[in-house]
Amino acid sequence: MTTDATATTTATLRTAAVSGPGSEPVPGPPPHGLGTSLPPADARAKTGGTFPYASDLWAEGLLWAAILRSPHPHARITSVDTSAAERMKGVRAVITHRDIPGDSAYGRRIADRPVFAAELVRHHGEAIAAVAADHPDTARLAAAAIAVEYELLEPVTDPELAFEAQPLHPDGNLIRHIPLRYGDPDVTGEVVVEGLYRIGRQDPAPIGAEAGLAVPRPDGGVELYVASTDPHTDRDLAASCFGLEPDRVKIVVTGVPGATGDREDPGFQLPLGLLALRTGCPVKLTATREESFLGHAHRHPTLLRYRHHADAEGRLVKVEAQLLLDAGAYADSSSESLAAAVAFACGPYVVPHAFIEGWAVRTNNPPSGHVRGEGAMQVCAAYEAQMDKLANKLGMDPTDIRLRNVLATGDILPTGQTVTCPAPVAELLEAVRDHPLPALPKDSPEDDWLLPGGPEGAGEPAAVRRGVGYALGMVHMLGAEGTDEVSTATVKVQDGTATVICAAVETGSGFSTLARQIVQETLGVDEVHIASVDTDQPPAGASCHGRHTWVSGGAVERAAKMVRTQLLQPLAHQFGMSTELLQIADGKITSYDGVLSVTVAEALEGKELWATAQCRPHPTEPLDEAGQGDAFVGLAFCAVRAVVDVDIELGAVRVVEMAVAQDVGRILNPAQLAVRIEAGVTLGVGTALTENLRTNRGVVRRPDLTGYPLPTALDAPDIRIVKLVEERDVVASFGAKPVSAVPVVTSPAAVAAAVRAATGRPVNRLPIRPQAAVAHT
Repeated sequence: MTTDATATTTATLRTAAVSGPGSEPVPGPPPHGLGTSLPPADARAKTGGTFPYASDLWAEGLLWAAILRSPHPHARITSVDTSAAERMKGVRAVITHRDIPGDSAYGRRIADRPVFAAELVRHHGEAIAAVAADHPDTARLAAAAIAVEYELLEPVTDPELAFEAQPLHPDGNLIRHIPLRYGDPDVTGEVVVEGLYRIGRQDPAPIGAEAGLAVPRPDGGVELYVASTDPHTDRDLAASCFGLEPDRVKIVVTGVPGATGDREDPGFQLPLGLLALRTGCPVKLTATREESFLGHAHRHPTLLRYRHHADAEGRLVKVEAQLLLDAGAYADSSSESLAAAVAFACGPYVVPHAFIEGWAVRTNNPPSGHVRGEGAMQVCAAYEAQMDKLANKLGMDPTDIRLRNVLATGDILPTGQTVTCPAPVAELLEAVRDHPLPALPKDSPEDDWLLPGGPEGAGEPAAVRRGVGYALGMVHMLGAEGTDEVSTATVKVQDGTATVICAAVETGSGFSTLARQIVQETLGVDEVHIASVDTDQPPAGASCHGRHTWVSGGAVERAAKMVRTQLLQPLAHQFGMSTELLQIADGKITSYDGVLSVTVAEALEGKELWATAQCRPHPTEPLDEAGQGDAFVGLAFCAVRAVVDVDIELGAVRVVEMAVAQDVGRILNPAQLAVRIEAGVTLGVGTALTENLRTNRGVVRRPDLTGYPLPTALDAPDIRIVKLVEERDVVASFGAKPVSAVPVVTSPAAVAAAVRAATGRPVNRLPIRPQAAVAHT
């Protein structure tokens, strides 16, 4: 993967000085502060194998856990016999739903998911019981020895049938319905196009094993060492399940390898803690990849029906849509995902009239939940396909029809909310449109192996067609619909070293690096440490929607500025001036008139300074009964141009290049920003071409990385970041916008558009199946 001029040049200019042409680079100072490519503090530990992953933890007297899971998607449990497991040598405890001292159901939004199934199994892989033993093999054998008798029930796997099916849950099958009404329902356009689209079930496929260690405490509480991305919420769920006060449960966040959704599902954590409390011993659980596929939440499979109306010049008149999200067995974050899907169903376009119906329903399919770009990704694939249909029907260029309709700052969303943040959508699209196209393979014979199938494969070079496709996407920043976003941070400085204490979990988003940069720039201190995260610290919220850049970064900045004032006040008083007349730069404190000049190290000598601060963005409101309301704090936009080569006889697709333009508000770390965009695009390519967790009547087929192919380095295309628009969002901390979710949302739609252009086929399903990429003869 490569980045193009904008990001690369920015990184170079901000991190090093370069002398004349042909000379060696002049060594400059190490990266320092905001706007530089400060390397991640944990990079050496991760690459050297010393990063503290939960699967590597150990404790004296350790027991091992295993979970028994249902082989059926829908069944009534008639009996559970644990006696054979309990008699096995080395088994220390066997627990079922009867052994839960507190709440037997949990959920981050709605508490509807049982820790262990009691009467009904509602999805394949649902937990039935858990075992603790002195050896992992013993634990697994004991779990297999538990005898469960089932009365099989007919699974409801088609979300369209869930409306009329018998209730699968006491709360019913309908989780939420949002009818969005905006404008005049009787308006029609001169040109109308319709489409039916399906989006598959994408797994977050977390890097590394999902694992955890539970250690009982002398006070009757328990500590959980897990790679949680929302530790305080997980603590509260655990305390409720264990029948304990929250202060007797502690979550210690171990190293998080990376996360594209909720990294550690509470369904792994809760049995672990229950077993530790039951046995009085430390208990460890390391999930297999199969258990991860069966247990944690996936992207919502979605059915989308669209009808677009436009005038003869290609201006949108009305959009009508029906969106059906398959939540699987339990609610999880489906309500929030549905709100995003409905609100962004028309895309980053001006639509004077919109009528959207959205539903999220329970089925007996695997559970759905938070995966990066949830809701927005599914609708992007559909509305961009509709824009291509309109362009084709009107005989227009696909970029021209988009430019005729794009949103800009001051326009109004179909939810009635005014776009107050920067929205340079037209500028982004023009940037990817005008970027030079890659050379054709026939122009570079040595690259012919890059054709789908390759020179030694089954395909014929004469059957390869090139396609170019465009897509525009948008996501919301932070939580939505009245979510109280708040984070707390403490900055301490002692002996010339700063420490940041904040419960914001580093999931690969770069928060820990950003926090170091903020303190470096504010206080002029080079050495900055980020404290490990646990629930003894004040809450910082979940690691999603770019919240930690905005909210936790804002809290760190405020705390650092308070420490800065403490540092400067004695000097300002000594020289009879205000602190505003002093500046910190290059490790020195100087006054405006040059009278005062002292190093930061000298000013800090013998002092211990600290401050704690909070950051809370302006509030939002829930969507009302007509889908109206100021539900979002801010928005981010992206344009992607995909270039693909398709073997129209075999249906093989190779993504040649992805050109990306994005509005980022402000570049805080150029290298890190480029990597985040590249990762998002690559995830989107997987969504477009390979990633689909397949089921057969609710049973997951081949829940492993062979049956669920992820894009590898060989599948990743050249990624050209052709433009980064730095138009600061005045309400965001540092003016910056989150960058990783919006390319995930936009890239699959661009790949689908390119395959349509190459084959002439409609391509109305993601991931794209080979038969959909075979051109008609």
